[in-house]
Amino acid sequence: MKIPIFNTYIHSDAKKIVGDVLESTFLSEGKIVKKFEAELSSKLGILNPVTVNSGTSALHLALVLAGVGEGDEVILPSQTFIATGSVVLQQKATPIFADIDYHSGNISVDSIKNKITLKTKAIIVVHWGGYPCDMDEIIRLATENNIMVIEDAAHALGSTYKKKVIGEISDFTCFSFQAIKNLTTGDGGAVSCKKQDKYKKALMNRWFGIDRVNAKPSLLGERVFDIKDQGFKYHLNDYSAALGLANLEGFKKRLKNRQEIAKFYIKELSEFNGISLFNYHEDRKSAYWLFGFHVEKREQFILALKSKGITASVIHQGIDKYNIFGGVNKRLFNQRKFDKTQIHIPIHDAVGIEEASYIIEQIKLGWI
Repeated sequence: MKIPIFNTYIHSDAKKIVGDVLESTFLSEGKIVKKFEAELSSKLGILNPVTVNSGTSALHLALVLAGVGEGDEVILPSQTFIATGSVVLQQKATPIFADIDYHSGNISVDSIKNKITLKTKAIIVVHWGGYPCDMDEIIRLATENNIMVIEDAAHALGSTYKKKVIGEISDFTCFSFQAIKNLTTGDGGAVSCKKQDKYKKALMNRWFGIDRVNAKPSLLGERVFDIKDQGFKYHLNDYSAALGLANLEGFKKRLKNRQEIAKFYIKELSEFNGISLFNYHEDRKSAYWLFGFHVEKREQFILALKSKGITASVIHQGIDKYNIFGGVNKRLFNQRKFDKTQIHIPIHDAVGIEEASYIIEQIKLGWI
């Protein structure tokens, strides 16, 4: 049996739905994008979603909407993909890395407190593996200091925090629909905007700052508009949105399956020697894009599972190590510890109870 760490889920209806768009020859942003955005809202509860061409674009657009610019500081965790930090540099702001909770991989509230200065403009939180951060405490801290909160929810589509959907809580929430995410458009993303004025601005800024709704063509055939703010070519296109619409079918059922597989993993590994599970609180539910834990003798663990056709993998070590961010920050003590012991095993749409049982069986055979 071969079980990779990731897979790409494509719904059986996708070929027809995308094919219909291709036959129409209308491929750019149009009515299919609008329909996809409407269903992200109605089916998944995401507030004012504005789709874009990547999760990175969503993060950058959120920073622009939050007013982050040169000289500002943005607090974020190092336990993330490089995109979370690179968009801060793109705005000529300074990334300030906070430490994480070793038992979840999520940003530490206490560490955020110690990083806030008069220059702090925004906090980016990353829901590691899909498990929601301590949002009440983070939002309270941000409100007290007049700081914007941006959620990097690239892993967290379908996650909930205290019965609220990730995508309706903070100023901005950014999603990724990249190929191996729980919902894919091939590549793409979305930014959810809590305030209506920011939502309207996001719609304009994703397409060069042009108000396409009200910019009607003149007799000459040219749209009549003015541009007041810099915009970007970040819009999603209709054939990508069509793939997203197809993959939305059955999304909640597939989410429930991943959550059930995670429960099975937790039950089977909760007291297993050499493994320390992450902490999980009852007030939130993970989308389980990843299932991670800490393991002793990690390289031997990886090799033992590899010999049985199972891919176990580290997913992103602290990005502060890159020279572009200044190199390894030794004061991020939990991050450095996390780097040495984190591991992830497969949890995706191609993993059912048969595959999960096989993975557990091979783990229990040992690796030391």
